[in-house]
Amino acid sequence: MKIIKIFDRNGQPTLSYTLALIISLGVLQGCDSGSSSDEDGDDSSETSSEESDSSTDTGVWIMNTDDERAPYIYESNSNEQVLVNVQSVASETVDGREYTVVSATGVPDYEIEITQSILDGLLERPLASSDFETGSPTVSVGDIVSFGQDIGYTGIGTCDVDAGYGFWPPGLVCPENVSHVGYIPVEPEPATEECTTGLGVQGYWVNGVSIYDWGDGQSVDGTWQTLAPVAEVYDVDICGGHAANGDYHHHFYSNCLADLVGDIGDDHSPIYGYTADGYAIYGPWQSEGELAESSWAVRDYDDPSSESGCGVAGERSCLLVDEYDLSQGVETTSNTGPTTSGSYTSLSGNEFTTAAGFFYEDYYWDEDLTNEGGVYLDQHNGHSDDERGYHYHLTVTVDDDGELVPAFPYTFGPRFYGKLDDQTIVNECSTQ
Repeated sequence: MKIIKIFDRNGQPTLSYTLALIISLGVLQGCDSGSSSDEDGDDSSETSSEESDSSTDTGVWIMNTDDERAPYIYESNSNEQVLVNVQSVASETVDGREYTVVSATGVPDYEIEITQSILDGLLERPLASSDFETGSPTVSVGDIVSFGQDIGYTGIGTCDVDAGYGFWPPGLVCPENVSHVGYIPVEPEPATEECTTGLGVQGYWVNGVSIYDWGDGQSVDGTWQTLAPVAEVYDVDICGGHAANGDYHHHFYSNCLADLVGDIGDDHSPIYGYTADGYAIYGPWQSEGELAESSWAVRDYDDPSSESGCGVAGERSCLLVDEYDLSQGVETTSNTGPTTSGSYTSLSGNEFTTAAGFFYEDYYWDEDLTNEGGVYLDQHNGHSDDERGYHYHLTVTVDDDGELVPAFPYTFGPRFYGKLDDQTIVNECSTQ
């Protein structure tokens, strides 16, 4: 079984975890959407599981047509609960270009069934004794938990009791009604210049929740940038999401999203969301039982003779000249990073071993993999086919137990494939 180790402050292994913990407990199984049909057959909020190439198709979006509201998230300084999912989808033409205009609160209506693996992940948190009010969660296997419902965390200062408190690990902010009104090009166009993704909203998932990329905005010595799906594994909820500046978002695949779109791996995945450039992000499956695969590879620091290493086993004393062209070699940096057996302490006080793959600078695009075609994606984490045209994929790997583990670059990027403009959700390239 594929295992990732977490180490304590003395460098001793404290636990091993697979999917349920990697997704912070991010539930890549047993997650149901509150948008599914109820017992009376009301499916007004349900998305179509059929694929669509256009963001104008309202069947792609999780629409709130009956004033449905979050059970535990309230408007600021109000007793009124926040509307969930997408409120409207419309078409608008600006300067001759057609856009889908999506309006949403950014608050989902997830409902999650607590499985044994989810519970085990919660219990095995390195800081469980302080992360939970009583040292352990207040849920049991089989419980159905709504988004924002107290599961026993010590809570975060911006969440009130019975209004989001206890659903998120300590140290975070409570999601708010961060009303999104985003313009998505109906007919996306390939970019004519390189354009890097950045921090913050990069697009919308089909339920109006924000898409974020790999970054968490943190680094070691301003050089070695940490990856949100790794360094924030203990900072997300049991759906693999959390809020920044009130904006709830996902950095990577979550089964809560998979359930929304009915993605069970029996065919090419459906659409999970749209990026700012207008291209769709599909789920991880290329076909039945076959995953789309990232063409980004991890540098080999441990072999002193490796083309991607730094000449001394385990050292991070050099950077790639160009992560898109390994043949350009490496250059020495004065900002030496942690060794591959070193450690990193996150903002939430959780300590990680800094094995190869912990930082953004640990990756390079392997063009040879992309050139193999088939399931392998390009440098943007996408590819084309006759049915869907160009599209991105969420990327994961699968362990020996058949569980999905997020794989860099997780959603799309690190560069946009498509063209941005003044109207799009992101209207300028990042310097990240």
